[in-house]
Amino acid sequence: MTDGLDVTLSDGVLRLTLNRPAQLNAVSAEMADELAATLERAAHLDEVRVVVLTGAGGAFSAGADLSGAEAHEHFDVTSLDRANRIIRALVALPKPCVAAVSGVAAGVGCSVALACDLVVATESAAFLLAFARIGLMPDGGATATAAASMGRARAMRMALLAEPLSGRAAYDAGLVSHVVADDALDETVAAITRRLAGGPPLAYAATKKAVNAATLDQLEGALERERTGQTVLLRTDDVAEGMRAFGEKRRPRFTGS
Repeated sequence: MTDGLDVTLSDGVLRLTLNRPAQLNAVSAEMADELAATLERAAHLDEVRVVVLTGAGGAFSAGADLSGAEAHEHFDVTSLDRANRIIRALVALPKPCVAAVSGVAAGVGCSVALACDLVVATESAAFLLAFARIGLMPDGGATATAAASMGRARAMRMALLAEPLSGRAAYDAGLVSHVVADDALDETVAAITRRLAGGPPLAYAATKKAVNAATLDQLEGALERERTGQTVLLRTDDVAEGMRAFGEKRRPRFTGS
């Protein structure tokens, strides 16, 4: 366990819990590094048959930690590299990974959930690519994973208008694999993980590799395009204004500069 990430292993299930509930599990640098490293280690552990990724305190993750008066001065390309490391680790992991989502999954928190193999969402969950609200573009591979899941038109709507999708709407759009009542999340995830933990690991690994190759063949290019685009955007006045407005809880005034 590190600050912000709880790790448990039981009966073949590696459970990773984002645990900064006061910050809606916003992803800190330490938390991102430990999450990526844990996923990378899990790839080589025979005792891990399935991974569950979830959040504590009623939220999955509000995304990158943008706290502080001058957050734009501390949010740089290293944050993108940390996010990309997590996404690469999730997609390359030769074991099924299940995201258990209640509450908000926003920004890179949404991107991380979408990189998992199965996403079990509560009816009241909210999936949000909120990047445009602060003058940024989606990252964490979301330009590839969202479009692969629900098509170009709906991915564009989600990214450009930054409209949240409820768990039910996300399921209807094909963004998530399961939607359940709010009080049924733990029971449903437990049933799924028991089945996966007792299933054929070699077949699961081969299936995951094949499906990802067929549907996410552009993921690596997307990660690089997102990194390049965000690097440019992070130098703009619009992003500085967007992050200040976020911290001050007001509507940003973008000028295109």
